[in-house]
Amino acid sequence: MNPTPQELLDTMLGHLGYAFDIQESAGPDGVVTLQVFTAESERLIGPGGRTLDDLQFLLNRLLQAKDRQAPRVIVDVEHYRTMQQDGFLKEIRVLAEQVRATGRPVQLEPMNSYDRRLVHNAFKDDPQVTTVSPHDDARLKRITLVRR
Repeated sequence: MNPTPQELLDTMLGHLGYAFDIQESAGPDGVVTLQVFTAESERLIGPGGRTLDDLQFLLNRLLQAKDRQAPRVIVDVEHYRTMQQDGFLKEIRVLAEQVRATGRPVQLEPMNSYDRRLVHNAFKDDPQVTTVSPHDDARLKRITLVRR
């Protein structure tokens, strides 16, 4: 029997010597988030969230090694990702206001696939601003905000 994502994360963090509590929740889209609470949150998050990203990557790789169809799991520490995401989208919305006001497109900095998905979803129903991505073979994955 395969361990649940929470059990696997519990084992991983236990082997790393953390004292922690994990709460599991499922979002409206069915994506499971494992929220970790620990006195050592800064150490677990790491510089710029890189340690947390690596932990999430490793957990998902282990889950998919056991089951190719395993759904992706988000690992967060004391709502760090949520706060980062809110700040990130706030900055993007400021740029979108520039696009609305000037009509000129704004090219965003290269970003990872998760952040690109956030940006596309933030503007999918916007009547004035849309997102444009480069071709799949483009080396740098940048999104451009353009006026509809």
